[in-house]
Amino acid sequence: MTFFKLTTGAVLAWMVAVTALAHGGATGIVKERMDGMSAMKDAMKTLTPMMQGKTTYDAGTVRDAAETIGRHAGDSMTRLFPEGSDGMPSEAKPAIWQDWDAFAELAEQLQTYAEGLALAADNGLMMAGAGQGSGMMGGSGMMGGASMMGGGAMTGGPPGREELSEMPADGVFMMLGQTCSACHTRFRSE
Repeated sequence: MTFFKLTTGAVLAWMVAVTALAHGGATGIVKERMDGMSAMKDAMKTLTPMMQGKTTYDAGTVRDAAETIGRHAGDSMTRLFPEGSDGMPSEAKPAIWQDWDAFAELAEQLQTYAEGLALAADNGLMMAGAGQGSGMMGGSGMMGGASMMGGGAMTGGPPGREELSEMPADGVFMMLGQTCSACHTRFRSE
């Protein structure tokens, strides 16, 4: 659990620091995508202390924040990265367009995890304390055949929405955060 707290805390701190510097001078589609990233950052800022057990878990808040992230992921995200929209003040690396398929896959994965988190909100936290959720295995009593780090029971790929819906919310949140981090590491300039 300590690794989870450190990972989610580091991702959140990094997102806050970088976003604060990013918006200066942005216009048009670059500003639009930065605004979307800010909305996702704000949602993560709401979710992180809840997932770490530092604030009271609220399934409605989790659902709302997950839906915010989902609105800015997938095709909604990729349409904001037309070729030639890099360069200052954008922090998009040319690698986005050099490896578009990988970028688009991460955007879709983010949307799947956001939708899965919204569906898993009522499951509570894996290590739920008093008032923190439904219990150790997230209310349903099973992990849906998927490991915490991905890998669907039947396909060997990432878990689908149905599998995610049966997981504890903090498990889905961790996968969502790892997807954010993977995309930023590979496709965003510091």
